[in-house]
Amino acid sequence: MTTTDVATNRRVPDRLDKPLTSALLSWEMLLVLVAVAIFVTNSLASPYFLNAWSLSDLTFNFVEKGLIALAMALLIISGEIDLSVAAIIALASTMMGMALQAGADTPVLVLIGLGVGLACGAFNGALVTRLGLPSIVVTIGTMSLFRGIAYIILGDQAYRGYPSSFAFFGQGYVWWVISLEIVLFAVMAVIFWFLLHRTSFGRTVFVIGNNPVAAAFSGVRVERVKFILFCLTGLMAGVASILLTSRLGSTRPSIAFGYELEVVTMVVLGGVAILGGSGSIIGVVLAALIMGLVTFGLGLLNVPGIVMSIFTGSLLIVVIALPILWRRFREARGG
Repeated sequence: MTTTDVATNRRVPDRLDKPLTSALLSWEMLLVLVAVAIFVTNSLASPYFLNAWSLSDLTFNFVEKGLIALAMALLIISGEIDLSVAAIIALASTMMGMALQAGADTPVLVLIGLGVGLACGAFNGALVTRLGLPSIVVTIGTMSLFRGIAYIILGDQAYRGYPSSFAFFGQGYVWWVISLEIVLFAVMAVIFWFLLHRTSFGRTVFVIGNNPVAAAFSGVRVERVKFILFCLTGLMAGVASILLTSRLGSTRPSIAFGYELEVVTMVVLGGVAILGGSGSIIGVVLAALIMGLVTFGLGLLNVPGIVMSIFTGSLLIVVIALPILWRRFREARGG
């Protein structure tokens, strides 16, 4: 066996085995085709869709959730998950609102949003990596904890009166219809793509997701890497809290309710294996765009929000179940 053969055999895959899409070359290519089909359908279904400002508004449907999905993708690839991200947004927004009432200006509000998000992510990471608790159980608990704190502080009240300089983050435009939010999402997508697919840290994430025990015996500091990923996910939730609070112009304890389901759906739809070990940032970006196109199109048609929730939940089940059923079908035929 040559050196090249050995290197090939030891290569850790960073994408799913996609038998369903082999004719289309890749899962990402299928997502592109789906996005185009939805775009055309929306154009035909509503006369208001093909408008520059409407398309700009479309981006607000997925940017905040998409930013979290970028970090969540790395976390899920490593074999963990964080279901508390929406609650982190609520708590960070509440803390920013409290600071606003105390007279804090925009830089302080931004630092508080980022700091609370990072602290919550670190708290989740410590419980998982230091105590060895399952991440799904931990983050379900902290999901109730973080949002519960927001409800205790605010009750049925709301914080309002954010300064115009703060409003720019969620409502400002860089040029014409190009919002600051979509520019930030594009920049972060490139950064996360480079981090996951072009650095040794990203390769380590894939190794851990494929076999954490083997990774540990190989000298990889598995717990430290996972802790960093939890912190990164919390930090991105803090960024999302700044954008969402700024865009809405107010803080309520129910803010971002249900976002965690949509974030996980984006990640899994983007081709990230729910059990870890494979995935791509390009797929996650495309999945975020598809989710935005669908929800915006349904909104233009005045479809109730509960129907959108049913669609999101059903899509998550289908995306997780379909590859498993297909694999069983192929094994049965092969047998």
